[in-house]
Amino acid sequence: MSPVSVRKRPHIFDWTTVASEIGAMAIDHQGNVTVPLSVSFGQTSKLSHVLAVSDEDGYVNLFDTQKKFLASASNQENSDRAQIGDWIAHQNAIFDICWIKDDSKILTASGDQTIRLWDVQERKCTGVLMGHKGSVKSLCPHASNSDIVVSGSRDGSFIIWDLRCNHATTSPRGELRIVSNSIVQGAHLPRKHNRRKRGKAASMSITSVLHLKDEVSLATAGAVDSIIKFWDTRNLKSQVTHACPHPESTTENDRRLYGVSSLSQDSNGVFLTASCMDNRIYLYNILQLEKGPIKSFSGSRIESFYVKAAISPDANQIVSGSSDGNAYVWQVDNPDVGPISLNSHAGEVTAVAWSESVSNKLATCSDDFTVRVWSIQSSYQPNNSKPPSAIRRRVTAMPTDECEKQLTGPEEEISTKHVEYERGPSSPAITEPIVRTPEGQKKKALISFDLEEGFKGTNTATAASPSSVLSPPSSVKRTIRDYFLVSSST
Repeated sequence: MSPVSVRKRPHIFDWTTVASEIGAMAIDHQGNVTVPLSVSFGQTSKLSHVLAVSDEDGYVNLFDTQKKFLASASNQENSDRAQIGDWIAHQNAIFDICWIKDDSKILTASGDQTIRLWDVQERKCTGVLMGHKGSVKSLCPHASNSDIVVSGSRDGSFIIWDLRCNHATTSPRGELRIVSNSIVQGAHLPRKHNRRKRGKAASMSITSVLHLKDEVSLATAGAVDSIIKFWDTRNLKSQVTHACPHPESTTENDRRLYGVSSLSQDSNGVFLTASCMDNRIYLYNILQLEKGPIKSFSGSRIESFYVKAAISPDANQIVSGSSDGNAYVWQVDNPDVGPISLNSHAGEVTAVAWSESVSNKLATCSDDFTVRVWSIQSSYQPNNSKPPSAIRRRVTAMPTDECEKQLTGPEEEISTKHVEYERGPSSPAITEPIVRTPEGQKKKALISFDLEEGFKGTNTATAASPSSVLSPPSSVKRTIRDYFLVSSST
């Protein structure tokens, strides 16, 4: 039988992202609203639905995001419904918060120049980390050993802490003082001529710190410029390498300096994002830093260092706050496609966080005194914008069974995803904060049953860090120092 010509069925698809708001919660204490500053989901599957929020008044707030939020309810009613509990952690703003120890502990970084370690169930401070001489802006635990923590401060230093190293003395409240393991001063100083020109106005604040997944390397960023520095914790005398989105100019005055507001990495540690004050988020491949950013994402307004961005654990999406009152989500594989807008907030959107265990679930906080939880669903959708003639082509006919495979195969491979979201100037002298529970909050003295249940079966830490190209077997383990020459400059 002679071959005949047939038309191939068209399969033209666009990547479509749809966002839906799960619920909004007001941050309120005894009738007084306050601005949330940091958000973090529980890191284990048992407590992945619990959202920790720190605020400007020094409180830690815990919310159950699995609660059913009613569209007719107010933000305050939703907050009352979802709240597990809260307590005063510092008598100053808390700029960062993170879960450690299988979510049995929480670390808080504050404007009072201290970091505090909290037992979540008891709501008791079990240690205070003292050593910074400015507000503590950022925290990050080690990838596989949460006893090791790095912090960055407005004083320009970053410190590596070992929570097992307790000082012999205690605070007046009986809290153990934890001593620093290593400290690097002036990690992000402005250039000398800029220091002379700008004087004391030149900021040296560290805005963000990260423990990389190779387990020995750190990344730090500062407010003075967009340079990201990488360090080997075994030798902190100088940085290993650095990355910058802006090429060096032959004329220094031609190059405008932008600070970085936040850093983030995916769960495998391959990619790193930097949200920059030039209103862009830059994406780096850790093993190709010498090439500069591989992609950049624009659309948000990053006009303050409170505005943060974060890459999703699976490295598929990036979310960023914005000074225009919206949050924005980009597809990593489609940086040229405009982001979708999360536009329910009524003030600058600052901190953002992805759930580690629940796919495509994230939280945003804003100066409008609320925290909102979102579900981001992505799928392929047919693109019918082109006329049929533009997508037709002729092929030679083949036997019936093979023809059916050719025609039906793509439909089976490209299918819409259905995701279930419900499962699954310098700082004042240091004074010891008073940790207390307001009278009105004593009725919330116990963590709810749901949270207690979450702790069951999570007493042992994960045996190994997430699989990563930066974490091969120990016999062939390499660190960032193995990929880059040591820089002679600091």
